[in-house]
Amino acid sequence: METFKIQVSEEWEGIRLDKYLSTNLDFVSRSYLQKIIKEDLVTVNGKRQKAKYPVLAEDEIVVMLPPSTEPDIKAENIPLQVLYEDQDVIVVNKPKNMVVHPAPGHYSHTLVNALLYHCKDSLSGINGVMRPGIVHRIDKDTTGSLIVCKNDFSHENIAAQLKEHSIQRKYRAICHGILKEDEYTVNAPIGRHPIDRKKMAVNEKNGKNAITHIKVLKRLKNATYVECCLATGRTHQIRVHMASLGHPLMGDEVYSSVKDKFHLQGQTLHAYLLGFNHPRDGQYIETIAPIPQYIENLIVKLS
Repeated sequence: METFKIQVSEEWEGIRLDKYLSTNLDFVSRSYLQKIIKEDLVTVNGKRQKAKYPVLAEDEIVVMLPPSTEPDIKAENIPLQVLYEDQDVIVVNKPKNMVVHPAPGHYSHTLVNALLYHCKDSLSGINGVMRPGIVHRIDKDTTGSLIVCKNDFSHENIAAQLKEHSIQRKYRAICHGILKEDEYTVNAPIGRHPIDRKKMAVNEKNGKNAITHIKVLKRLKNATYVECCLATGRTHQIRVHMASLGHPLMGDEVYSSVKDKFHLQGQTLHAYLLGFNHPRDGQYIETIAPIPQYIENLIVKLS
């Protein structure tokens, strides 16, 4: 049984217990949390509460997640585009509409299911059976490069590089409107949105340091094709920073209020370049994920 202890801060007060937990334990689905609340595996200040209980500042919540077992996550023969692979790491080009790893209540058709088939038993175990090999994530609707570790040695090394922000990550995206300058640097902390807890936002009071370097690649019809280089790695960082400039990503249903007339099915964001020092010998390795067809088609339509 894995136990999580959380203390509610003032900014969360009044949010339903199940909603609060699904936001703060974002690897667990809300429906599964409702299930374990009913099974008395969640307590608030040592007492059982219902899913609709409005949390209060200073509440101490204890969540006991039942252990996951190997049969919960099955290998699935899902095609993978491999950009680089050796005995320590594998870099894949994640397609659109694919979740990176399973979560309670959602065990199939994820990148991990595909990796289990491709790599067999060669995935690091540091993050447990739910997230074998996974050292970082990208959103379901974001495409592109993702590095996965095949053993604990490489996992610890790559995790350290991520923490130091020494891994090079460049994204390609299409945003609404025309960016006037050729280059921008957005240095604005990111934290939870003060009202909509499912969203992130520029949050000067409670946010964490976040820096994004933006370069214009091509100006289109009321849109701009850009390259975004991450100097830090916060949740939804590029999406939040672009929206803060008044130029949200096209197709972004969370951070843009502009109607999607191109049926994009999520934000136009692609993890284009990934560069890292190999955990075994320190050699610099750089991979490039080809621009997906839907972005190329949109550029043509907007040109």
